[in-house]
Amino acid sequence: MLVAAGAVLVPTVLTVQATDAATATTTPSSTPTVTPPGTPTALLTALPTGTNTAAVTEAKKQSSWSRRHEVGLKAVAAARKQIGKPYRYGGAGPSSFDCSGLVQYVYDKAGVRLPRTADAQHARVKRHVKLADAATGDLVYFYGDGHTGIVSKVKGSKVYMIHAAHTGTRIKQVLVNSYYRQNFNGAVRPY
Repeated sequence: MLVAAGAVLVPTVLTVQATDAATATTTPSSTPTVTPPGTPTALLTALPTGTNTAAVTEAKKQSSWSRRHEVGLKAVAAARKQIGKPYRYGGAGPSSFDCSGLVQYVYDKAGVRLPRTADAQHARVKRHVKLADAATGDLVYFYGDGHTGIVSKVKGSKVYMIHAAHTGTRIKQVLVNSYYRQNFNGAVRPY
């Protein structure tokens, strides 16, 4: 089943007519469906008989994921623009950052408010993910919750992050290598 872009899905109202539940049949109601002015002409009024509702549910989940993931991609785009800026303890941008200040700043640019410190960010975001399931835009935590970065790229089992490491360094993208993996403390998905 194909639905035109911008189409509005309108459910059909059904009435049940029967003297007992065993012989119940459904017929379309004569109640008209009211649509607001400017509604596209391509309307889907009901799912055809035999439609796989599990597939429809999965399609809704995929659509929801796509919309949410756009937020993570916006945050990563904002983080990429910060590459090369200096680390400064307590820095929250826009000219310098510490690790949690960078994460807070880029997610703010994507429309998501996060707490200021790495430990508060990790505690506040409720959608936890495994490093093996990391996606672009996820936040990763190391050394307890003493350091954070934003996942900027996932290529097979290789995960890259953008982070502000420590005094004397600049914001950069790095591979989450064995050193980081040994000190890994968790990942969250704030979108």
